[in-house]
Amino acid sequence: MEFEKDNTFFTGRLKSMGFALRGAVKLLTTEHSVMVQAAIGVLVTAAGFYFDISATEWMFQTLAIGLVLSIEGLNTAVEKIADFVHPKFHEKIGFIKDIAAGAVFFAALTAMAIGAIIYVPKIL
Repeated sequence: MEFEKDNTFFTGRLKSMGFALRGAVKLLTTEHSVMVQAAIGVLVTAAGFYFDISATEWMFQTLAIGLVLSIEGLNTAVEKIADFVHPKFHEKIGFIKDIAAGAVFFAALTAMAIGAIIYVPKIL
């Protein structure tokens, strides 16, 4: 099957959304790091309902969850491309993959800081 670009605005956007949804499902069902991050997102969402957090806190929490999952997805894409381009270990590929993982680390630290700002006062 050959790819043919859909030049109409509406159907093109629908197809793009379908590809995005398929990618999100692939991430959630095949990547363990994404599964863990998504499970943490579900837990803090439940905590948000339990502690009745404010609209502003919901906004920051939702942004943090989305940030981590998005960066985790980009990291996975970088790793898959790097493995495709150079399947065996290569120092430069390892360096690139480490940088992508570092971006996830920064996103996760940011999310943990946001979680601490929201929940530590409520728990104490």
